[in-house]
Amino acid sequence: MVLRTFGWSFAVTALGLAFAAWQWGWEAFGLVLILSILEISLSFDNAVVNAGILKKMNAFWQKIFLTVGILIAVFAMRLIFPVVIVAISAKVGPVEAVQLALDEPERYENLVTDAHPAIAAFGGMFLLMIFLDFILEDRDIKWLGWLERPLAKLGRIDMLSVCVALIILLATAMTFAGHAHVSTGHADKTATVLLSGVAGLITYLVVGGLSGYFEDKLEKEEEHEHEEKEKARAEGRPVPVVALAGKAAFFLFLYLEVLDASFSFDGVIGAFAITNHIFWMALGLGIGAMYVRSLTVYLVRQGTLDEYVYLEHGAHYAIGALAAILLITIQHQISEIITGLIGIVLIAASFIASVRRNKALAASEAQDVTPDVTPDEGTEVPSGA
Repeated sequence: MVLRTFGWSFAVTALGLAFAAWQWGWEAFGLVLILSILEISLSFDNAVVNAGILKKMNAFWQKIFLTVGILIAVFAMRLIFPVVIVAISAKVGPVEAVQLALDEPERYENLVTDAHPAIAAFGGMFLLMIFLDFILEDRDIKWLGWLERPLAKLGRIDMLSVCVALIILLATAMTFAGHAHVSTGHADKTATVLLSGVAGLITYLVVGGLSGYFEDKLEKEEEHEHEEKEKARAEGRPVPVVALAGKAAFFLFLYLEVLDASFSFDGVIGAFAITNHIFWMALGLGIGAMYVRSLTVYLVRQGTLDEYVYLEHGAHYAIGALAAILLITIQHQISEIITGLIGIVLIAASFIASVRRNKALAASEAQDVTPDVTPDEGTEVPSGA
């Protein structure tokens, strides 16, 4: 099971590290390895959240997620995305941007750093909406009940998550972006942060709304599908394929890709603290992205989220923390180690809480069964007792 799920990740790791050592030497080998570990540590919570969405898809779309999806994740976000940032910031073409990255890596890094407020605002707002929609929803299973119960009651107010997100965006733009302008003397980023944040919010509403719409319609149709298929079989007709399932899976897949893009922002930006070489970055982050995707599928196939019910809660809290960190980094620099540790600690805590819950439920069931064992069911009572 492990080899079948992580086989491609192992193969890509071996080939990627070997290619780095052969093409650029042992320094590249070490940096690519470090970047891979960085990506895995920063995106572990991404795998848990992805698994919650991917388990709604069939095996075909899970395979698409691991093949086409990884191409998008590696080439679009880990290689092309930094080049596009530089091309827009420096107002040059993509070819010139790549040449700039190879010939003038320090200037390339400065251009990416200068675009960081826009990246952080977009990704921060997208992730913040994911966290708010989760925490404001009334769920049967609650991890931190003292916090989640009152927030679930507040969540009954329509569009509350959007209002809260916009208020946070406005406060961020007026404090971090504006204050950074005054303290550093750099160009005012307030308008940039506002526009990028609104773009992130719109992206979430459009992609998330479409995937939710088709998912809801699919669930309503599922109860009729079985009858239609049985009727077709009885009449000797081909079993119809419901087109709606394809649409639902496609938009869920699209939602997953945008979600992965938002998670990758901190990894791409953090990679510049390790190296300016775009190909080393793409190779290292791409290897890490492979493991994140394999881990996602592994969690789905093992039913881990169903067994450890608080994992999804911990991952969403980690998303909320990452959203806050991205917005804070508009002005203040935060170590990627802190970012990765916060996610790992929250998920570890939710896992431990899930294990304790399972043990408590097992103990409770054992206590419920014990009193039901009467002498005539399993014990022979001596005559005259």
